[in-house]
Amino acid sequence: MSVILGLDPGSQFTGYGVVKYQEDQVLHVGHGVLAIPRQLKFAEKLNYLAQGLNQLFERYQPTDIVVEKVFLGKNVDSAFKLGHVRGICLQQAALAGAQTYEYAARSVKKAVTGHGGASKDQVHLLVTNLLKIKTDAKFDATDALALAICHARGVTTSRILEMNLKRGIK
Repeated sequence: MSVILGLDPGSQFTGYGVVKYQEDQVLHVGHGVLAIPRQLKFAEKLNYLAQGLNQLFERYQPTDIVVEKVFLGKNVDSAFKLGHVRGICLQQAALAGAQTYEYAARSVKKAVTGHGGASKDQVHLLVTNLLKIKTDAKFDATDALALAICHARGVTTSRILEMNLKRGIK
């Protein structure tokens, strides 16, 4: 059994989603948003995020942590801040001792919805239906769950391929 924690990094809100991958099933464990207080200076925000992530890692004990890759934005300052936030996510994941993975948003959308250009509404709808949960969660949380689902599905595919190779099936 794997416990997969997805992280959708943001300098104001970092979404998280936790699933268990067991016997080819993806089961919902939890989700939410780490809301970073606006009044903090940027360095303090990064420290606040690091502490919040540590609490999540202690609570859920993930085996795999998945972080969304950075995308090209129009605002350079925002892109740099997002890079710092992602750095904290990756560093804290490494300190927690979990395996760390990164996926681009388009890959996640394609894995979950079948279309890399899917809207946030579509991702939200499909994630909540797939996991059979009712939630009014922010998109940050359902995006993080989508990351975890994408990784679980990748694990499924790689395990099937591995088993087929062992059996001599190509």
